[in-house]
Amino acid sequence: MDKVAKVESVEQSETRSGNTRYVLRDADGNEYTTFRPQIGQAAAKFEGKRARISFHEEERNGFQNVYLDGIEAAADDEGAEHDESADEVAWKAAIDAAPWLLGTDHPKKEVPPDELFEKLQPFKDMVSDDIEDGESDDA
Repeated sequence: MDKVAKVESVEQSETRSGNTRYVLRDADGNEYTTFRPQIGQAAAKFEGKRARISFHEEERNGFQNVYLDGIEAAADDEGAEHDESADEVAWKAAIDAAPWLLGTDHPKKEVPPDELFEKLQPFKDMVSDDIEDGESDDA
C-alpha cells in the first residue's frame, strides 16, 4: 500500500539480537517499522516533510505489524498546491476580519503596515493551520 503523509519522526534503536530497528511516525500518529538500514536512513531524511510511504501489514503472534517497504519524495503537485490555497484563503479571511481584529470598522487614521501585519498574521496562521489539518468549527 502507498500513502502520502508528513513524516513527524524516525527513531532507531538496537534490538536484543543486535539488529537496528527504524520506526517512522507520521503526522496522524501511525507507525511503520523497518529493519533495513537503507530504508530507515532514507526515511530519516524526510523528517518534517511530506513523503510517499510504501508499506504492508502482517499479523504476527496476535499483533498487527506495519512494515515500511520504501519511501520517496511526494510529488510536488501533491500538497504544495494545498498549502498555497490554504494560505490564500487564510489571508482573505484575515483581511475580511480586519475591522474586528483592529477593533473598529472605520479607523480615524491610517493603520501603519507593520501594526496591521502584527494584528492579522496570528489570525491568518490559525486559519491556515485549521485548513491544513482539516478541522472545522461546525459545532
